[in-house]
Amino acid sequence: MADMEKDDREERGYRGGRDRDDRDDRGGKDDDEKGGRRSFHRKKVCRFCADNEYIMDYKDARQMQQFVMDLGKIVPRRISGTCAFHQRKVTTAVKRARNLALIGFITSGPQDGYSSR
Repeated sequence: MADMEKDDREERGYRGGRDRDDRDDRGGKDDDEKGGRRSFHRKKVCRFCADNEYIMDYKDARQMQQFVMDLGKIVPRRISGTCAFHQRKVTTAVKRARNLALIGFITSGPQDGYSSR
């Protein structure tokens, strides 16, 4: 009797569980179904380590603005690509530039319509 049930399952296309051929390890679909393009992630290189002539100066407001987000937060290492050593220097340089009013603490105002009275 067990052999008959096994034969019935094979005829119906039963494989003994879910069909996981179209999914990767995390449960998402393969890249092949999206058109065959795979994204290539290049490792970010610290611009200060790569180019020794690129000098960090807290008096250069344009350069300091590159390391500050729209709301005034300092851009983290994982986004800017700087190494830990130079990220600490960037942080102190941005804070010095803020204290000297070369760059603002908050570069843009609130977007929800509130205003100070």
